[in-house]
Amino acid sequence: MSKHSEDFLVELGCAELPPKALKSLSEAFQSGVEAGLGKAGLSYQQIQSFASPRRLAILISGLDVQQDDIHQERWGPAVKAAFDNDGQPTPAANGFAKSCGVSVDELDRADNKGVEKLFYKSVQPGSNTEALLPDIIASSLNKLPIPRKMRWGSTRDEFVRPVYWLVMLFGQQVIDAELYGVRSGRTSWGHRFHGSQQLDIATPADYERMLETEGYVIANYQRRKEVVSSQVEAQGKTVSGNVFMDSDLLDEVTSMVEWPVALTGRFDDHFLNVPAEALISSMKSHQKTFYITDNNGQLMPYFVAVANLESQDPAQVIAGNERVIRPRLADAAFFYESDRKTPLSSRIEQLEKIVFQQQLGTVADKSRRVAQLSVQLAEKLNADRDNCERAALLAKCDLVTHMVAEFPELQGIMGYYYASHDGEADEVARAINEQYLPRFSGDALPDTLTGSILAVAEKLDTMTGMFAIGQPPSGSKDPFALRRSALGILRILVEKNLDLDLNDAINSSLALYQQQGLKIADDTASQVFSFLLDRFRAWYQAEGVSSEVFQAVYLLQPGSPMDFAMRIEAVKRFVNLPESEALAAANKRVSNILQKADAFEQSAVVTSLFEEEAEKALWHRICEVREQTSALFENRNYTAAMESLAVLRPEVDSFFDNVMVMADNEEVRQNRLSMLSELRSLFLRGADISSLHQS
Repeated sequence: MSKHSEDFLVELGCAELPPKALKSLSEAFQSGVEAGLGKAGLSYQQIQSFASPRRLAILISGLDVQQDDIHQERWGPAVKAAFDNDGQPTPAANGFAKSCGVSVDELDRADNKGVEKLFYKSVQPGSNTEALLPDIIASSLNKLPIPRKMRWGSTRDEFVRPVYWLVMLFGQQVIDAELYGVRSGRTSWGHRFHGSQQLDIATPADYERMLETEGYVIANYQRRKEVVSSQVEAQGKTVSGNVFMDSDLLDEVTSMVEWPVALTGRFDDHFLNVPAEALISSMKSHQKTFYITDNNGQLMPYFVAVANLESQDPAQVIAGNERVIRPRLADAAFFYESDRKTPLSSRIEQLEKIVFQQQLGTVADKSRRVAQLSVQLAEKLNADRDNCERAALLAKCDLVTHMVAEFPELQGIMGYYYASHDGEADEVARAINEQYLPRFSGDALPDTLTGSILAVAEKLDTMTGMFAIGQPPSGSKDPFALRRSALGILRILVEKNLDLDLNDAINSSLALYQQQGLKIADDTASQVFSFLLDRFRAWYQAEGVSSEVFQAVYLLQPGSPMDFAMRIEAVKRFVNLPESEALAAANKRVSNILQKADAFEQSAVVTSLFEEEAEKALWHRICEVREQTSALFENRNYTAAMESLAVLRPEVDSFFDNVMVMADNEEVRQNRLSMLSELRSLFLRGADISSLHQS
């Protein structure tokens, strides 16, 4: 007999919900309800969330109408221990009965593995789902990620926005409940203008169709997003252009409309003299409109706006958007022209008034430190010192421009345009833009060497400074995005093949803080280095590199990330060789022997002390392979070098099969230990493969 089920609908009608939070609120609402149903032991066929500017809703198909009965079986003490010689219950029997909520007389007796014991069996009827749902819904809503709640009217209820209606339907029946001062019913409301009439929902299954056909509301968030996307793309084609579909903007626009209608507007051609990034930021941030480019990627004087209604006179709606966007673009043009009247270099003094971090000084202090560090890095990487220093000194100057004050996301970008206008070297101008790269996971890296050095120096300065004052990232707190910066440094050095020793760079950066008067703890440099290597671990873990392979290189603590990455690739190849497992085990054995050897001091291997053919053969092969691989290791051809080490396996196996390392004769014992130390040192030129051995 199949279990009885019904569909369930809950809709919370609100004032316009915050667009940037709508998607996360909807997802959290569904997750909370799913968790509540799971805790209550209620099963269902499907759950679907709906979200629009004025509503959060969930539709559950095939929801159990009642919990399963709970069958409880409990064993108590043995009958012999439960009653005394007079047949009276002992404390053990009374205690068991009390824990079951019954008297001793109500307990049963049953055999349990040959022992007669007290036994209690009960059936707790499951609750009706209808009675459980209000609390499940209320609990989920109360746990929504709302940073700041609000009150309305005379009520003391709090929610992200005022609540105006509540629908709770289980099958065809309304579940009687009250949330945020609103009584539940079956009445929803359609579009504010197109379908403002009441919509009485007969059954949960009617909800989505009824809202769309009668209420002019596409309640399904994902479907509405697809409608917006297809309409916007189609509008771009009407002017022979391509719409750039910014994912964040698409989500925000989808969260602002219930009945999307995309329309194309135009702005004056002369605005195209302003950097495209500034126009785009203005259109996105102020008007929430999409921009259009031609087939060459150049910005066109058009934009696509998404209205929340189907106007009988679309031209009026378009004209209204054009009237509003024109002064916004005019502001951007004014900022651009005004900023260019003052060279970037003359703005350096203004940075003295901006605090970077209270203990680390001003942005001007940071610029000077980064400039000095960039020069030091340039010398190590054979880059142009003057370009690196100039780029670093100018890097933060656009922070005090009108344009960046209005559009903070343009920092670096506007610095590039203003530096180019001032006649700075192209390498310098481009580096100013590239200093923030990569901004996020998978983002592009700087193209120029100067930009790469500036980006590393800028990130490293912040990192060493925060560690120096005892404020490294902790838990989820990382206000200066040091984890992202660390990964950015590693990516630049590895992917741009820049051979830079991080230990040297960290110490150079900390020395600049010392010159500024900051007291540096002795272990600060090692903390920063360890932090960077831990980011390396996360990077390779995400790429599927095993912890054993990573550890084989990590144990050597290579200072150069580029060198670190080359060794990782070599070990990845080495583990696939048939000899790798045996050699890893042998290295582990050698490592253990050397660690446990008392009073061992490395000395030159003396061939005249060899007693066994196996040790003679191993030493001969060690010398041979060492000579063959020397140039390979020197040139960092770790892959070829470690593959060459694989030929040692037969002699290594024979040595351990036939030679007693810890010989009674001290000279022989010390000689054999020295030979094993030479063997281990040979492998350690590439990696510590002993970590590859599992047992």
